[in-house]
Amino acid sequence: MTDYQKLTENELKAVIDAAEKALKNIQINKRKEVIAKIKELAASIDVAIEIYESDKKSVRKGLKVAVKYRHPQDFEKTWTGRGVMPAWLQALTNEGHDRSEFKV
Repeated sequence: MTDYQKLTENELKAVIDAAEKALKNIQINKRKEVIAKIKELAASIDVAIEIYESDKKSVRKGLKVAVKYRHPQDFEKTWTGRGVMPAWLQALTNEGHDRSEFKV
């Protein structure tokens, strides 16, 4: 086994790049094997299938939603207006406050 502590920065980067390429190739080959097995199993019961592969990633994933409401005393407590209303806002509305009072 290689002692990575003795390698230079460039040598370590080369090792990492080679490992990432090897891992990607293994994953691609495994995916091909699984797809072939699925097609083989489907053919064994006289079913025709098509497998569509896509490299597109979800565009919406990770998008942040702007804050719409903020607690009047504790500015770290916020709510985007989506999902369940937080307890602090529910308590304030139960006290007779209007939700629009806390809009940002």
